Amino acid sequence: MRNLRTAVTAALVIALSSLGLGAGSAAGSTAGVATGATNCSAGPSPLRAAAQPVTVWLAGDSTMADPGSAACPVGWGSQFDALFDADVTVRNQAVGGRSIQTWMYEGNVSGTMGADGECRLTSTAYSSRWQGMLNASTGMKAGDYLFIQFGINDSSSTCPRHVGPARYRQLMTTMVQAAQARGARPVLLTPVAALTCSGSTATKNRGFVNETHAVGSATGAPVVDLQSLSVSLYNGLRFCPHSGDFGSGPVGAFFCNDRTHFETHGAQRIAGLVAGDVRRQNLPLAAYLK
Repeated sequence: MRNLRTAVTAALVIALSSLGLGAGSAAGSTAGVATGATNCSAGPSPLRAAAQPVTVWLAGDSTMADPGSAACPVGWGSQFDALFDADVTVRNQAVGGRSIQTWMYEGNVSGTMGADGECRLTSTAYSSRWQGMLNASTGMKAGDYLFIQFGINDSSSTCPRHVGPARYRQLMTTMVQAAQARGARPVLLTPVAALTCSGSTATKNRGFVNETHAVGSATGAPVVDLQSLSVSLYNGLRFCPHSGDFGSGPVGAFFCNDRTHFETHGAQRIAGLVAGDVRRQNLPLAAYLK
C-alpha cells in the first residue's frame, strides 16, 4: 500500500510539473482556496459610495429668479442647475421685487413703518414659499443646500420693502438656523452688483454686505461675496467706461437696459461666478459640479 501511495504521489508531481507547478505550489493552492473562502466571507473592499441626490434651494430676488414671459430679466439662479451633474436638483424660490422680509412674510408686511424704523407685520405667518421649504416631508432635508441672496430691494426707504441692518441680520439668521436644524447647509451671498462706472472702473454699489458677512461669521455659514466677484468680472470684461447704451455691444448682451438685471448670457456668467466660489471654498457641493 505504501508503494502504491508513493507511486500515486510521484505521478501527481509529474503531472503538476507539466503545468508549471511544484508540489509546494499544489499545497499552497489548496490552502489558498480555504483562505480565499475566508476573505470572501468578509466581502470585497468597499467601493466609493454612490453620490446622494442633493437639492439646492434658492431664496432671493429678481437677480436670482427664474425668468417670466419676457426675454429679460433672467436671474442667475435659472442657470445654476446646468452647472451640476444629474444628482443635483435646483429649486429656485427667488421672487422679483422682494426684500428678505417680504420674501419670508409675503402679504403680511404692511406699508407702515413703526417707531423702531421697521415695517410693521400684520401677521407673523410665513409665506407659502418659506413654509414649503420648511415642510418636514417635502422641504429641506439633511444634505441639501440653501443659498440666500437679498440686500437689493431691502435698501428701499419705504415700506413694505424696507429692512434695517439689525432686522436684516435677524431674518437671515432665522433662515440659516432653520436650514441647519434640518441638516441642510446654508450658503450666504452678498447682493450681485449693478454696473456703475467711475471712469474706466466698475464700482461696488450694494448694501448689506457687512451684515451678510456678520451672519456668516456668527452661524458658521460660508459666504460668497458675489458683489466683489461680479464687480471684478465687469472690470475684467472692460465694461467701463460706458456710454449709457445698454441695448447693444457686450454690455447689451450681458445686461437688460437697466444695468441691474441680466440677459441669459449675463445670468450664465454670474451663475458661473457662484459655482466657481463654491469650488474655491471647497464646499462639499463642489463634488457635484461638472
